[in-house]
Amino acid sequence: MSAEEARMDFKEVLPKQGMVYQEDMPTVVLCKPKLLPLKSVTLEKMEKMQKDAMEQVKQQELNQLGPESDLYKGF
Repeated sequence: MSAEEARMDFKEVLPKQGMVYQEDMPTVVLCKPKLLPLKSVTLEKMEKMQKDAMEQVKQQELNQLGPESDLYKGF
């Protein structure tokens, strides 16, 4: 028997009384959304490096002017 012949021999039978069952098809399950950081880890590292570099430049400028400079008193 070929596949076509087997398919033709099959008849659908619906009961006149009683329950009719339907096969449940799997559906898409939605997961909770994942929160993404506003800044990436790389961006935070770059900003920290830039901030550290700016502080070093500022410290070097203070050292070059010397302690007698009134310009940076209070820092």
